[in-house]
Amino acid sequence: MMYAGRGRGKIRPPRRNILNSGEVDFEQDWKSLSSSLREIHTKNASTLSFEELYRNAYKLVLKKKGEPLYNKVKEFEQDWLTHEVRTRILDELPSSLLAAHNGAQLSAGERRDAGEKLLRSLKLAWEDHNLCMNMTTDVLMYMDRVYCSDNRKPSIFTASMGQFRDYVLRTPLPDHESMTIASLLYRVILDQIQMDRDGDIVNTALLRSCAYMLEGLYETEDEQEQYKLYITSFEPEFLAASEEYYRSEGEALVAKGDASSFCRHARQAATDEEDRCRSTLSTLTAPKIRRVVENELVRRNLPEMISLESTGVRYMLDNDRLPDLEMVYEISSWVDPKKEELKKAVQKRIVAQGGEINSTAKEASDAPVVKPTKADPEKGDEVGKPAAEKPINQQTAAAIRWVDDVLQLKDKYDHILEKAFQGDQGLQTGFTRSFSDFINSFERSSEYLSLFFDENMKKGIKGKTETEVDTLLDKGITLLRYISDKDMFERYYKKHLSRRLLMKRSVSMDAERQMISKMKMEVGNTFTQRIESMFRDMALSADLTTSYKKHVRDLGDADSQRAELDVNVLTATMWPLDAMGPSRGDEGGKLNCRFPPEIDRIKQSFEKFYLDKHSGRQLTWQGNMGTADLRAYFADMKSNKKTRELNVSTYCMVILLLFNDLPPGNFLSYEEIQARTNIPDNELMRNLQSVAVAPKTRILVKEPMSKEVKRDDKFYFNEKFTSQFQRIKVGVVASGNKVEDRDERQETEKRVDLERGQTIEAAIVRTMKQRKELKHHQLITEVIQQLTARFSPDVNLLKKKIESLIEREYLERVGDIDKPAYRYMA
Repeated sequence: MMYAGRGRGKIRPPRRNILNSGEVDFEQDWKSLSSSLREIHTKNASTLSFEELYRNAYKLVLKKKGEPLYNKVKEFEQDWLTHEVRTRILDELPSSLLAAHNGAQLSAGERRDAGEKLLRSLKLAWEDHNLCMNMTTDVLMYMDRVYCSDNRKPSIFTASMGQFRDYVLRTPLPDHESMTIASLLYRVILDQIQMDRDGDIVNTALLRSCAYMLEGLYETEDEQEQYKLYITSFEPEFLAASEEYYRSEGEALVAKGDASSFCRHARQAATDEEDRCRSTLSTLTAPKIRRVVENELVRRNLPEMISLESTGVRYMLDNDRLPDLEMVYEISSWVDPKKEELKKAVQKRIVAQGGEINSTAKEASDAPVVKPTKADPEKGDEVGKPAAEKPINQQTAAAIRWVDDVLQLKDKYDHILEKAFQGDQGLQTGFTRSFSDFINSFERSSEYLSLFFDENMKKGIKGKTETEVDTLLDKGITLLRYISDKDMFERYYKKHLSRRLLMKRSVSMDAERQMISKMKMEVGNTFTQRIESMFRDMALSADLTTSYKKHVRDLGDADSQRAELDVNVLTATMWPLDAMGPSRGDEGGKLNCRFPPEIDRIKQSFEKFYLDKHSGRQLTWQGNMGTADLRAYFADMKSNKKTRELNVSTYCMVILLLFNDLPPGNFLSYEEIQARTNIPDNELMRNLQSVAVAPKTRILVKEPMSKEVKRDDKFYFNEKFTSQFQRIKVGVVASGNKVEDRDERQETEKRVDLERGQTIEAAIVRTMKQRKELKHHQLITEVIQQLTARFSPDVNLLKKKIESLIEREYLERVGDIDKPAYRYMA
């Protein structure tokens, strides 16, 4: 291929005696020069002396004949292009091209052949013109350097390129005045590109030569880059045709309903167009045609493609089509750096799947209690097996399953984010928001997450390595991060933790402390202060018990039957005593259990020991939270050893010790037991069920036998009780961790709301004490910012608390009523 540009002349400069020669005969010299130019154009330049031609042109310019020489050369080139080049191109122009312009139908092969004939004709004409003008420029080098430069004229090469543009390309076609050779050329190139897009074979080298021709021609003589004929004339038509093509292509692809195919086609189209610009057209067009593909094929159809019902993003997510999701992410990033459409689709699916998890858990929690079938106590059936035990276990399992399902969903989308979405921060933020939305829309999320930790701390982490335990806790902490009402979670966590600590059910205290450390890092010291105080109480209680036992030994108590006492002294403000099952009666009043005399003496002994060390404190015994080990004698036990060790609750111990002084065959009624122990009814019924109804721990006999305990029931000591085990653990019906029922849930929410009110007031006072005076909206904003990490405060509640503080003279109003402000009153 011949490249446009001037040749480098190696002709020697003329001798000095030329300067002294006389006048020149311009017409004679031009006749000789024009004859030589014609020889150059007809490819007969081998016999010419370029040195002589140069001297003649040099002499003419030197003798002030530069202007007529310049004009004569232009006239010559115009005549040559008009009568020789243009005529040849028009003669070679395939008639089928003009016929196609008039509406005739041609096959792809016919169109390709006819188009290539025009392209080849123009390519040869252009290359010949370039070659001849390079040789002409060598001859007229001095004219370019002197005359053209001094008179601000374009070089003869530049001028001749403009003539090729005007007298060849922009020549109207015969009988088609509205169409020029250039416009027909553009149409042929576009048709060839369309055939290439359709998969037909085209002559890309020929197309590239014609594109290069257009790049070498300019609209103006100063040859500015932006005025290349390729850019001003051809490229707009190419881009407009491409827009129409990809617009219809996108509609067709969406109509097929295959999102994966759409993405693959879009990626391939972008690659093909880039390759086409590099090999067929011009790299100048690459970024522009890329934008056409992005806008017409992708941007216009992206929302519809993403939302395709059976193949779109939802289908890809549900079926783990990671390669397809990666393609969707890639083409989305072309047109939207934030990937909003993709983000909305994924967020919608996360919320929908999370809603399904929530619905399943809610159905399980609202499931009716499955009542056991009736059993015959006379046949040894498991009469009265705690009715609530099975459904409670089902509900607890449903709570654990909810957390597991949420964690599985989180793992799924974390994997998708990493493998398909390149860890995109914007998408990650959207995912986090979606998880937070559906988790917080489930009213039991805080309770279920706490139960998840509780279950794992009691037995789930048993046998796991430190790394596995750490991973498990991290996953739980991740869900805690999503929960907005962290004060609600704290209440449940303290409730479950208190039972683990008091009942010694934790598998690993190291894991418990590790959990506290992780929570502290996630939500701050304030959140874990009370929880850490619970651990301190347990440690101090262990030391206190040791000191008390030493104190008893030092007193020299000779009673060999004296019961041993292990005490946990709990700081009332740090432990969730109300949530742990308060010792209250049916009317809500506080009841103090009446302990047997032998136990009461030990209790009083400890109280004196403790209060001597800590004067001014008050001890309240919580009978519902302790356990006791008893040694019981059963005469009919089928073994040589008639005694068994019973591990029972403190309330069970109090009940069983009543039967020590009861003559054989006598009974105690429910009313008598309640009157002598002062145990709340609900606790009394549960504990009596455990020792008089459950078949494997039926230490008492109930009359009449039924699965429920009633107020007119009678209870006997079961002399015929047998067990193959030496140590028997008597579990309290419905004890342990369980999902709260509706009433318990309402009570918890009521207490949390009360605590929130106090927390809001404290935040308002703390803020005003520091700022002294604030406008209403500033105070609201600052208080919300302080409390958001713990719970989402209600603005109406904030306003009520401000009014309450004004009434109690902590604050006062200042300023205009329309723009309220407050001042702190010391």
